Amino acid sequence: MATHEAETGGRTSNRGGRTYLLRSSAVRCCLMSFLALAPIFAASSGLCAEVARHLGLTDESKSRDAEYVGSAACAGCHKDVYKKYLQTGMGRSMSGITPEWLKKHETFGTVEDKNNNLQLDVYARDGNLYQSVREAVPDGPEGFRDTRKLEWIIGAGENGFGGLVREGDYVFQAPLSFYSKAQRWELSPGYESGNLGFNRPILSGCISCHSGRPNAIPEGNGRFLDPPFSELAIGCENCHGPGLSHVLTAQMGSDSYPGHDSSIVNPALLAPALADNICMSCHQTGDVRVLQPGKDYRDFRPGTPLDDTMAILMVPPKRESPPQSDLLEHFYSMTLSKCYRASGERLSCISCHDPHVEPSREEASEYFKKKCLTCHTETSCTLAPKVREHQHPPDDCAGCHMKKRDVREISHSSITNHRILVRPDEPFPEIAFQQTTVALPDLIHLNPAPGRKRVPPPALALLQAYGELIERHPEYMNRYFAVLHDLERTAPENPLVQAAIGNRELHAGRYQEAVAHLERALDTGRPKTILYTDLADALIKLDHNREAVTVLRRATEVDPFNAALRKTLIVQLIQLKDYTNAKMEMEYYVKRFPEDSFMRQMLARAQRAGRSQ
Repeated sequence: MATHEAETGGRTSNRGGRTYLLRSSAVRCCLMSFLALAPIFAASSGLCAEVARHLGLTDESKSRDAEYVGSAACAGCHKDVYKKYLQTGMGRSMSGITPEWLKKHETFGTVEDKNNNLQLDVYARDGNLYQSVREAVPDGPEGFRDTRKLEWIIGAGENGFGGLVREGDYVFQAPLSFYSKAQRWELSPGYESGNLGFNRPILSGCISCHSGRPNAIPEGNGRFLDPPFSELAIGCENCHGPGLSHVLTAQMGSDSYPGHDSSIVNPALLAPALADNICMSCHQTGDVRVLQPGKDYRDFRPGTPLDDTMAILMVPPKRESPPQSDLLEHFYSMTLSKCYRASGERLSCISCHDPHVEPSREEASEYFKKKCLTCHTETSCTLAPKVREHQHPPDDCAGCHMKKRDVREISHSSITNHRILVRPDEPFPEIAFQQTTVALPDLIHLNPAPGRKRVPPPALALLQAYGELIERHPEYMNRYFAVLHDLERTAPENPLVQAAIGNRELHAGRYQEAVAHLERALDTGRPKTILYTDLADALIKLDHNREAVTVLRRATEVDPFNAALRKTLIVQLIQLKDYTNAKMEMEYYVKRFPEDSFMRQMLARAQRAGRSQ
């Protein structure tokens, strides 16, 4: 997403994730002059508010065009809240690597990845933190060593933290993470099945929940604007919305907005469903999360329905074979609890959690017990007081009724079960098996907008959802093709539809038709790696190998750090007997992905063959 400067020297500003131009210097001068005089005008009741409305400064922080100012701008008026928030997990969700950080954390470790014959190290040197990957060769010379400096730490440390590496416009995950429960460095989540070294790109859908304001380029495969982050840690505006209007009205005078202040979102004043939507945007995964047509992760604004930006969907549990244990889904699990149902669905995330304050481990039991006692009483518990007092910690409501469970996908980590149980063996309530609708009978829509519970997500969103679910749940294959069939009639030119048709034709062996649809999808939509690889596959089946190579080269420009993509390109060059370019691609590949021992051997063989000629 390019940043353009005005011909007259105007400046640019980030507006809701987009770059826009302040073209009129006269408007800017007028605005700044007005702000300078605001304290004088503040004495006139309502005058500042009226002028602010005229200038468009009260267009709500819910607006897509509302401007961000950063959490530091909030500290002037909300000093105590800001100071406490910085100590919370969200307030420390991402940070730079400073001398102070290095002093507080374990900065040395060695990990053997026996599956891939690699040794990985982490160490601090000269005020920086590094990780390296090398071939584990016990008695021989080092096959390779790839060392990178970590730019940022992601994670507050409750369960652990990892590192991020920057290379030009791209940001990558580091292969080692620190796990707090085990108190040691180990492979980052997902690296057990295949070590990607320093080549796992950070995607916008992930980083948007681990940082304050990332500037990830949509479909950019790890590419970011400069700077990559406008705010590192999750901040005030992630929950309250963009704050420029609020800051300006505060500068104009405290009486500018008597009563309700519409210049900022206060989650405590929202309907419970909308308040929960803010939390669900990151704390509710479901089985699949899909962006609504034309939307990006940065489009969500607190106070608006999350469903306007993304749909969160879940495969419904079956009455005849319910899950053996509770799903670690915060909001969904809460909705199955008796507490939630008895409250008339008014119990919300912030009924128990104050995002501004995080109790210490020693304080947590008593802190959350007080939350429980806002509805329950000491006599509500049927367990004898003497028994409760001998627990550790004593009389711990959450410890009994919301036990932590290990997270299978993340080693050495645990998450609280939010289905508040009377007894550990309590069966799933009947409501768990009644959450689908006539309009959407095979999926649970976890975040329907208020008043639209019976309305299914748009067909384009469902097409993406079923498409993502098929690999783990092949029973959705027929539903996927049924939705695609309907979209062929209602939205035939949509690039997502064209891409899906092309993929269908490819697997049906109709290669010429596949090429036509895939090329149309590339011409009209965002260039996605899967489109290029599908198109290359179809061209190869048609024996159009040179055209396939051209397509694969275009794909590597879009997704330059995709090892499988580059391997396919190398194979096709060899098929064409273009050994010179194949060798050049192998040299680049081995330099980029040195941990691939097979390709290093292939390159060595090619180099020996070249010398013998």
